[in-house]
Amino acid sequence: MDASRPVTVLLAHFEDLVSAGLRSLIGEDPNLRIVAAGVRVGRLDALIAELEPRVAILNFGSLRGPAEIRRLSADHPASRLVVLANNPTPGECAQLLALGATACLGKEVEGRDVLNTIHLASRGLHVLPHASHATPTTPLLPDVLTPREADVLGHLQLGRSNGEIALALSVSVETVRTHARSVFRKLGVKGRRELATMSTARGAL
Repeated sequence: MDASRPVTVLLAHFEDLVSAGLRSLIGEDPNLRIVAAGVRVGRLDALIAELEPRVAILNFGSLRGPAEIRRLSADHPASRLVVLANNPTPGECAQLLALGATACLGKEVEGRDVLNTIHLASRGLHVLPHASHATPTTPLLPDVLTPREADVLGHLQLGRSNGEIALALSVSVETVRTHARSVFRKLGVKGRRELATMSTARGAL
């Protein structure tokens, strides 16, 4: 990376106040340059591929699920992914980093923390929230999923059958069943119906 050039940043779609704050904050840093803002989830792939931002700041609540982080990271390895969520615990952020994110922050952090994180992430350094930012909320992912389990979770959240998931991942249906059982256990749900209810309830993250 050319240190003399500003770090290019893509901003996903956020709530109005969060979006305005991020634009203002990043715009005031001469070493950062916003190349796109307000990007909806359906356009993330195309614009990251076209613009190749050094850092893409994602809204966890707008993503289809944790597995989306892994896919974006694999498809766009040159762009560092910084994920913002509502009051994420260190454990939840560690899960997102394991799936390919470079950094994870709560939306309530101070502006200087966001700027520091962008600069660190642009150099490939991983960033987790400070312990003081963690709150005793119900965890998004109470146990760490393996990358393959995260893939299965993403398909389950889309309502796909075991056969469809097996075809998409090139594994057997029994393998999908095994991963699905593990996902349900780790998330503390009894099955697909409860998973769908949980996903809907947490969609505002």
